[in-house]
Amino acid sequence: MTEVLAVAVITVLAVIAPGADFAMVVRNSYLYGRRTGLLGAVGVAAGVLVHVTYTMLGVGLLIASSTFLFTVIKLVGAAYLVYIGVRTFRTRGEVTVDLEDRGGLTPFAALRTGFLTNVLNPKTTLFVVSTFAQVVSPGTPVVQQVGYGLFMALAHLLWFGVVAVFFSHDRMRTLMLRGQKVLNKVIGSALASLGISLAFAPSH
Repeated sequence: MTEVLAVAVITVLAVIAPGADFAMVVRNSYLYGRRTGLLGAVGVAAGVLVHVTYTMLGVGLLIASSTFLFTVIKLVGAAYLVYIGVRTFRTRGEVTVDLEDRGGLTPFAALRTGFLTNVLNPKTTLFVVSTFAQVVSPGTPVVQQVGYGLFMALAHLLWFGVVAVFFSHDRMRTLMLRGQKVLNKVIGSALASLGISLAFAPSH
């Protein structure tokens, strides 16, 4: 029970801590609507499953012990965040959309954005790898470990689903759309800053 509780607490704290996933879902939800935000949340959850899969296969430990591999993942993820951040920063304001808007990102693009933001984020790599390496006992049944992984993905899906619904709400969205120029610059700067900080963060 102690192991289960530890995994649950670490997961919840990691999920609700503001980061690249949060900024991405907020941006897509207020700018393109609820469906796009929710699809982004699904993409984030799918990205978590990728981290869990390679960690359970032992690749995670290799990445954690290899400065070169971790550095490659870190730089690719950082570059992607900076790219999205700059695009968001330069997005024109005064975009008129509503909750039924079918423009903007396609469903696939919305999923892809959430997926890539998470799967290329080395912080998620470290979260999953360190949780399995330091908290989960090697003797823990595989079925239980799979359960932990599914819980991590589900926690991300539920949290970012709530975030998407909240920031795509009519009133909240109307207020945010009125201040698009400022919000785009704030969120864009936050994403780019996250990318830059990741690029210069120590490899271990």
